[in-house]
Amino acid sequence: MISTEFEAREWLESLPEWTAEVAARMAALVALLTHENAHQNLVSAASLDQVWRRHIADSAQLLGLVPRETRAPWLDLGTGGGFPGVVIAAMLPDCEVVMVESRARRIAWLELVCRELGLVKARIVGARVELVPPLQVCAISARAFAPLPRLLDLSARFSTSNTVWVLPKGRSAQQELDQLTGWQHLFHVEQSITDAEAGIVTGQLAGKNGRKPK
Repeated sequence: MISTEFEAREWLESLPEWTAEVAARMAALVALLTHENAHQNLVSAASLDQVWRRHIADSAQLLGLVPRETRAPWLDLGTGGGFPGVVIAAMLPDCEVVMVESRARRIAWLELVCRELGLVKARIVGARVELVPPLQVCAISARAFAPLPRLLDLSARFSTSNTVWVLPKGRSAQQELDQLTGWQHLFHVEQSITDAEAGIVTGQLAGKNGRKPK
């Protein structure tokens, strides 16, 4: 379990995706986030003291739940302040990462960050999820976006039977999964490595009420 900023940085440096270029992007992201958070509440002010653990490592851990050969396109729903979408894009600069966000100030922020970090394969879709044009992806993430049934109702159309879902759900992960009805799925809960009380709902979606993804 990662409990300090030092441990978070040490863990990140151990990842196969971590390079000098990735490290520079992350340092720039932290600096941009710290500056912008004074103008709009992208993350809680208190969490900035633990930004490498609470936001960078917390996002990066999702990579370990998605097979390396099936990560792109990656769809991040309700990206907000950039987590996990920007972190994923920064660590996988050669992969298409699509970030969906409907709030104008968040969209402007995400576009700024992608320009500053040189994330040329990242794409921001400024729309509500239900209005996003059809696309099928290899991975879907969403952090603090919507309860699990609502999330699936909105976004199952982006999924195939092979798409891997990685959904940080905090303390409610197991409860949300236990209460999920009407869906055929292969979801389970993985323990977060950054919070002993948090879980990540992950796995594949087989269909709903007899209908299966293509």
